[in-house]
Amino acid sequence: MSATTETPTIARLEARIRGYGPRAVVAFSGGVDSSVVLALAARALGPGAVEAVTALSPSYPSGELELARRTAAALGVVHRTVRTHEVEREAYARNDEQRCFHCKAELYGVLGRIAREADGAVVLAGANADDLGDVRPGLRAGELAGVRNPLLEEGVGKPTVRAIARVLGLEVAEKPALACLSSRVRTGLRITPELLARIDRAERVVRGLGFELVRVRHRGELATIEVAPAEVGRLLTHPGLAGALAEIRALGWREVRVDPDGYRQGNARR
Repeated sequence: MSATTETPTIARLEARIRGYGPRAVVAFSGGVDSSVVLALAARALGPGAVEAVTALSPSYPSGELELARRTAAALGVVHRTVRTHEVEREAYARNDEQRCFHCKAELYGVLGRIAREADGAVVLAGANADDLGDVRPGLRAGELAGVRNPLLEEGVGKPTVRAIARVLGLEVAEKPALACLSSRVRTGLRITPELLARIDRAERVVRGLGFELVRVRHRGELATIEVAPAEVGRLLTHPGLAGALAEIRALGWREVRVDPDGYRQGNARR
């Protein structure tokens, strides 16, 4: 371990991970939080004692898997994908305030079986301390399943997570926040695989204009487009905007408009 990658916070996190046991299975979306947990687990336990598992379902945004694979490969960690079926659960599809609980219950059930097959490995996830300030029913599902969240347990918030990712040289250090496609659907509106595919295609249209952080929110017959607040002006004056709006309307929304306030976490609930 070089001096440049030894910091008190990193050392504390690695010690906590070692305290969980000799093997780990990481719930690995490919976002910055789970990538940092994966990297720290590989350092603390050794790459051969860690497995990264990415859950694929209609709620997982397209285009994310390749980066997840690269990150795991760069860390020397075995990476596998599994299929989860949360969208088929009625309790999930009805999209009430407990949707994330049912999603994580499905995920952690699958990962728990993998962990038991791996000599009783512990399941690690990437919740951080800032997640306590938002509605996160998935945290309760994790507690019930015995999942450990080292970032949250050590009180590490998002800015520090990104700083650790930079210190460790992770490709995802500046990656925008990653959230499942169902988070784009206003609470109470039913979730279907077809709707999630529409949202995914709509976001690809906007990213094709040169925007990295994109959310297309489903509000019934209305879809709203969010980009980073500092990028809203550029989107509104982009020469390709009119064509993009028409292309998104053709996916099935009666009205599509740009949110003038830009991206806000949890905005689909409003």
